[in-house]
Formats: sequence, C-alpha cells, structure tokens
Amino acid sequence: MEEVASLVEGKVSPMLATLLDSLKDEKKASLAVADPKLGQAINKLPGITLTPISDSSTNEIYRAIRDHLPSLIPGLLESNISTMSLGLSHSLSRHKLKFSPDKVDTMIVQAIALLDDLDKELNTYAMRVKEWYGWHFPEMGRIVNDNLAYARIILKVGMRTNTSKTELDDILPEEIETAIKAAAEVSMGTEITEEDLENIQLLAEQVVGFTEYRQQLSSYLTSRMQAIAPNLTELVGELVGARLIAHSGSLMNLAKSPASTIQILGAEKALFRALKTKHDTPKYGLIYHASLVGQATGKNKGKIARMLAAKAAIGLRVDALSDWSAQGEGKGDDIDEEERSACGVMWRARIERQLRVLEGKPVLPRGVAIGPNGKAAAQPGKWEVKEALKYVYQLYLELYISFSVTNES
Repeated sequence: MEEVASLVEGKVSPMLATLLDSLKDEKKASLAVADPKLGQAINKLPGITLTPISDSSTNEIYRAIRDHLPSLIPGLLESNISTMSLGLSHSLSRHKLKFSPDKVDTMIVQAIALLDDLDKELNTYAMRVKEWYGWHFPEMGRIVNDNLAYARIILKVGMRTNTSKTELDDILPEEIETAIKAAAEVSMGTEITEEDLENIQLLAEQVVGFTEYRQQLSSYLTSRMQAIAPNLTELVGELVGARLIAHSGSLMNLAKSPASTIQILGAEKALFRALKTKHDTPKYGLIYHASLVGQATGKNKGKIARMLAAKAAIGLRVDALSDWSAQGEGKGDDIDEEERSACGVMWRARIERQLRVLEGKPVLPRGVAIGPNGKAAAQPGKWEVKEALKYVYQLYLELYISFSVTNES
C-alpha cells in the first residue's frame, strides 16, 4: 500500500528505485511514465541514464495496455481486474484518509468548538440550578462561589434541613462548611417537595458531569496542541492557538497565511467595515486574547500584536513543515518536546524582553489571567472564608434584632 501511495503522490518508492537501479545500464532505452510528476522525480535520481517520457503518446500506450490486459497476462479474467481495482481503490482511500496531514488537526478544530459550546451550556445550567435551589436555600449562593461545589452540595445534602447532619468536609473547607450549616439554621428560604428536589438534583448532576468532562476536554486539547503545534502554543497559548487553527480551517492553511493575516484573523467584519468607510483598520483579531498582547497597554498592544503575529507565522511553518510534523511523514519522532518547541520559547523570550522595554515593568508569567489594564486579573476566590463568615454573622445579627423587636412589642 505504501508503494502505491508513493506512486500516486509522484514519489519514487523503494521498490521502484530497485527496479530502476537494475535498468541503469540501458543507455538507448526510454521509459514511459504516465504521471509527469513521477517522471520528474525519476529524472532526478543519480546514475539513471533512462529518459522518462510523459506525453500524449504515453497516455495512449497505457490506455491500450489497460484495454488488452487480460490478453497480455494469461489466466487473468476481466472480472478479477474489476474486483482488484475496486479493492485497491478502497484501500488507497482509507490509507490517504488515515495518513492525510490535513486530518491531524481536525481533532483540535472539533475540540475547541465543543469546549466553547460546553462553556455556554455549563454557565446556563449552573445559573439555573442556583436560581432554582436558591428559592429553598438562598444563603448558600452567597457563601459558595464555585459552581461544581454548589452542585455537589445539592446532591449530597438534598433538603436544607439535612445540612446540619451531613458531612461536607470532602467538598468544602471547614470554615465554609461551618458557615453553610449556620446559615441553614436561620435560612429564609421556602419549602420544596421531594419531587422538586429530585428535578433540581437531576440538573445538578448535569452540572457536575459537564464540569468534569470540560476539565478532561481541556487537558486533551492542551496535549494535542503541544503535539501538533508546540511553537504556536508557546507563543499564544493553547486556546488562542486552537481558535486560530479552527478559524482558518487547518494547520496547513494557517501556516500558509502571512503574519498580517494572522494578526487580524477573526476581525474580518471590522476590517471590511474600516475599508468601506475609509477608517483605521483593526490591529488585532483573535490574537488579542494572547497573554503577551493583554499585558501591553495603549498603542503598545498593536506593536506587540504585530511582533507576535510575525513570530507565530514562522512558528506555524516550523510546526506544519518540519521533519517531525505530519507533513514531514513522521520523521524525527525521537525528538523531545523541548526541542520541538525551542523556537517558540526563544521568540517568546524576545517578545517579552521587548514588552519590558516598551512598558517599563516586569512581564507576568505564562498562564496568568490578564485584566483590561494589562495587570494580573483578580480571580474570584473559590472559597472566600472571610466573606462567608461575615455574611453568617450578619444573618445572626439581623435575626437577633428581629427577635428583640418582637419581644419589645
């Protein structure tokens, strides 16, 4: 199968090279080749004195051979030729589909699309389960910020009245667990039926399942990006890199694009609107979400985006066309990950050095979330112990005041 695939692609296979080597002493003979590309490859072989011919007369000869093949080979039936041709075409199609370089990045395109869809659905489901269970236990939403922990508490506790006798140490820290149990004692929520709770828990199971699957999918996407486009991943990150590949259709299409196209990829509407109205064209598209661009401020964003796109264009060609890439037919599989991403690491260091010169401040490490001001974004804490305790104390104070007013009246 490899021999046939090589001939179809216009390459000289090892078996064909051995056959031609046995005919290299033939000086006056000519070689009829149906494929001009294969003829050029044969002509480049050293020591071959045969003259490859690929023209209309060659096609006529091959057409005649195909028509009279049963009479040229004794015992070969025409029905057998059809069966063998069909089997060979199916096998060749499967071989092409299996080893096609364009199909390697299909997994990345599908994974990033599914990841975006999961984020939307997960946010919708988490918001719905908080609103639904919030009618029964509204105080818990103020204490627990994490959607996964919130859903797991619902599955384990059930009714609010079971909170005091349920151990939540495998889900929450001790301080948060204490705050939850204290809030459950003075909760102002409404009562719900077992049927209501059953439907809420079914929705909570969906939130838990989607969250766990999203974490698994994110790890899978990171590993695939490191394997297929390590230099692009080092420069812009796995999420931005995957979105660039998905937007262009494939890694090879993105590698063929110039740096100016990569810089504004994803901002096509703004680009054509600017060209139509004769305004300034956009300086960045999807690459805006890269951490290096996010750390720049003001006019420096455009400069860093241009530098990053230029280096990403070179890194993409290394990823797509190097010996260890899919296009390189798997050669150099013994190269380790550090060597594969060496170019991306070096260029990222240069851009970081230039960013420090432009901004006059140290650059944040890779993987840190960047806020609109170019600084590290303050992520909402998963467990805000002080806020939770403060909220519980406030509940007790309000309850104490209400009892005091009642007794005085």
